[in-house]
Amino acid sequence: MAFLAGKIVLAVEAGAPNNGAGDTTTGRVKKTRIRGRYYPYVSAQAFRRWLRDTMTAAGSVPSPTERVGKAQGKAQKVTTNADPIRYVDDDLFGYMKATAKSTDEATTVRDTPFMVGTFLAVEPAQLTEDFGVMSRNIPEPVLHSHEFYTADLAAPFLFDIPRVGTFTLPGPSGSGRPNYLDEKTALGFAAAAQAGATTQTFRGHTAVRLPLASRRERVAVLVEALAELAGGAKKALHYGDRVPALLAVVPMAGGVNPLGFVIDGAEDGTGLQVRGDVLRKELAAWQGEWEPPVLVGWRPGFRDVLRKRFEADLAEEIAAGQVVIDHPRTVLLALAARVRDGQHDAWFDDPAR
Repeated sequence: MAFLAGKIVLAVEAGAPNNGAGDTTTGRVKKTRIRGRYYPYVSAQAFRRWLRDTMTAAGSVPSPTERVGKAQGKAQKVTTNADPIRYVDDDLFGYMKATAKSTDEATTVRDTPFMVGTFLAVEPAQLTEDFGVMSRNIPEPVLHSHEFYTADLAAPFLFDIPRVGTFTLPGPSGSGRPNYLDEKTALGFAAAAQAGATTQTFRGHTAVRLPLASRRERVAVLVEALAELAGGAKKALHYGDRVPALLAVVPMAGGVNPLGFVIDGAEDGTGLQVRGDVLRKELAAWQGEWEPPVLVGWRPGFRDVLRKRFEADLAEEIAAGQVVIDHPRTVLLALAARVRDGQHDAWFDDPAR
């Protein structure tokens, strides 16, 4: 297997974890209108920021960022150090470092091995506008307000494991640019870091690749960050736990995610649904393309009725060890430990066809 495909549910209770542009003195949450009703969401950019910050809190050194370009409101850019060999987040989350023509440097691009969708509410949510006032020791109070909501938000993700620590080099026609590194620079960085990178062929392109131990560690670091995820806006007023309330992960041979309709919103807009029968049919359709077990992390107390029904529907698969259900933190930390110990080394190369 080469990909980890998954679906994550975040439970937001009276929260405003990701906000859009404000309206005069009112803070607005991010939301989209679907068939005439509002669905709040958390952007993929925000979620990835939470992951980066969680990794940093656990000891990972983040890539330095630099703002370049013209004044606010005009052409402007921000870039990281664009060194995926030295910095784990540059490797896992990708970047684009576009330089000014005057510097005579090539634009460096890396697309992300870790892909995640928008965390969209599984049902319409009634947004609440909270009125506030600042009147402490001032003669004229300052009025303000902001939105918040309660909803379950769900998003898919796909983790391209062989791409971690692997950087293709541009060919004569420019092919390979999505994971581009200049070979001389890449090998120079690796030598400086004593990383022991080697040059080999990867998906039809020449690539610089870090040693397997380094790649194991990087995958484990991201999985552990998912297990202890923290972040979000307005924590002073709307603190909320961001550890996934529910997640499912399945190793796949190709970049297909079979979990999209297993965990989603009901068609009648009545909330979250987790369907064991759909999972069984998806796994049958992709027989030979997935590796058991399907890992399901389900926090105790979250949608207990749904959980009982899901476990009853998949009783045979659970008994056979094809589906494993436990706390999300337990599932993810155990997975990270197995990756770090080398038990899933086959995931780091594309399967033979």
